[in-house]
Amino acid sequence: MFGGLPWGYDPRRLATFEDFLALDVRVGTVLSAQVLRGARTPALRLSINFGDELGTKISTAQITELYDPDELVGLQVVAICNLPTKRVAGVDSEVLVLAANGGTGETVLLMPERPVPDGVKVS
Repeated sequence: MFGGLPWGYDPRRLATFEDFLALDVRVGTVLSAQVLRGARTPALRLSINFGDELGTKISTAQITELYDPDELVGLQVVAICNLPTKRVAGVDSEVLVLAANGGTGETVLLMPERPVPDGVKVS
């Protein structure tokens, strides 16, 4: 632990601009959302449209505290699209949907404040 922070923040290990550029961060629209059966921690399986270039990708997200699956359909979310696939409760999670800790333990999705085209890169 560095500086009392549990996630090990160390200002001596700052990311470079090239590290940021290596991430493919995009906006996509949730097409469907279902409860992920068999997950150790409650989670949802999301199908997300990232436009013509990437198409539809699957993600798993531990966002059940604030989000009902039906309410997510049609919302735009932000995700990292070039991380290795991770298998979660029998589902291949292809993208990492970004969220923030709301301060009291709940997970809050990062979303654009107005609609943008699916697949647009975050810069």
